[in-house]
Amino acid sequence: MARTVDQQIAETQAKLARLKTRQKASETRRKIIVGAIVTTEALNDPKIARWMASTLRKNATREVDQKELVGLLAELDQVAAKADQT
Repeated sequence: MARTVDQQIAETQAKLARLKTRQKASETRRKIIVGAIVTTEALNDPKIARWMASTLRKNATREVDQKELVGLLAELDQVAAKADQT
């Protein structure tokens, strides 16, 4: 039995939804990878640490995000401060 136009539209919409889900997952993975690399570099390089701490403080405006970043910001500040001491 041939599919109706409505069935074809529904199948196409379902396929589009699956593709959008896959795209979002890919974007999330990319953000995680980049974030991990930049964080690792920042914890080893005072210049990057200063930039990252400043950027996070400026852009993480939600209270829940700020609370999540407290520990990382402290680590970044320590890396930057060690460079200032030398």
